[in-house]
Amino acid sequence: MKTLKIGVLRETKNPPDKRVAITPKQGKRILEIFPNLELYVQPSEIRAYKDEEYLQEGLPLKEDLSDCDILIGVKEVKIETFIPQKKYLFFAHVAKEQPYNKDLIQKMIKDKITLIDYEYLTDSNGIRQVAFGKWAGIVGAYKAIRVEGLKNNYLDNLKRASDYKDKMEMFENLKNVKLKPKKIVITGGGRVAGGAEETLVAANIKYVSPSDFLTKTFSQAVYTKLEPINYVKHKSKRKFDLAHFFQKPEEYVSIFEPYTKVADIYIPCHFWDNKSPVFFTPEQAQKKDFKIKTIADVSCDIAMPIPSTIRPSTIAKPFYDYNPNTKKEEPAFSNENNITVMAVDNLPGELPRDSSKYFGDILIEKIYPYLFGEDTEKIIERATILEDGKLTERYKYLENYTK
Repeated sequence: MKTLKIGVLRETKNPPDKRVAITPKQGKRILEIFPNLELYVQPSEIRAYKDEEYLQEGLPLKEDLSDCDILIGVKEVKIETFIPQKKYLFFAHVAKEQPYNKDLIQKMIKDKITLIDYEYLTDSNGIRQVAFGKWAGIVGAYKAIRVEGLKNNYLDNLKRASDYKDKMEMFENLKNVKLKPKKIVITGGGRVAGGAEETLVAANIKYVSPSDFLTKTFSQAVYTKLEPINYVKHKSKRKFDLAHFFQKPEEYVSIFEPYTKVADIYIPCHFWDNKSPVFFTPEQAQKKDFKIKTIADVSCDIAMPIPSTIRPSTIAKPFYDYNPNTKKEEPAFSNENNITVMAVDNLPGELPRDSSKYFGDILIEKIYPYLFGEDTEKIIERATILEDGKLTERYKYLENYTK
């Protein structure tokens, strides 16, 4: 059996990301499962797992990975660090023709690189196999609670999520939180929303049904979670069918507005198709009965479907205000009539050790058997955007984008 050399890349995207796709213990485990592999780790001063931790597990550090067959990272690779004619696995953010990564894909084409994108590692039914989504939800909901404290000068013991060692320490601190009677609404039914729920439960925030959320008053903080059936309906009153909604989102209209009149905090955790209806409009946000004053936008789709998310924010500066009347950004917490927005687009990076372990475990279970062995389920094939610098058949629609 041919020996495969695997290189674990240091993260080079700015702002810095401390996550890694293979933790030290996972690296040791991978070598036990796949005896035909050699594993090398590029040294990093910012990674959440220190170089010494890899050495302790018997994994060698290596600056030059040019003799490796497959190079594995998390976020986009810095353009000038690409090694020509290599196979890369990372979140590329090019398949939706993102303008900010046009140079990235052009460079990979020029260097005859094979690109496998995590986002498109799916099973035969099109279900994504790997994602950090749960951790985005966990951290996003924590930030929503922290915004409430910062805006109203209480909850002083809540540190930034990135200042905790791990989720366990963060949740231990949340047990002592006494949130004022607020109503929190989550949209989404997947792993991201599940992560947000996990945080709210840790903070002793009670779940209530959507109908009770709309009609009842509570003496404590409560939350509800809305799945698509709760926030959209078919234009012709067809009975709701989730599969049909995913296939024909343009045939649906939003029924979310009633929640904007009773919720104080909104945590969007949904997947959104640009053919789907928006959750609320700029005009609805200007109404006197629009109550939401904090939006922790975990989904972070810019401008639509949440008009107050006018740009992504950063871990260093996570909050800004949206003035509904001018539709413009203002400094965070500058006006009580504004909506305070959290729109950090790399939330799992705030709990990098936990999220890296979670991510790496999924890769070991669901992806590496096909990446390091035979791709019998075509999982790797479906996620391969470039092969030796050429667009694969599935991604030919990117032809104009790459020029």
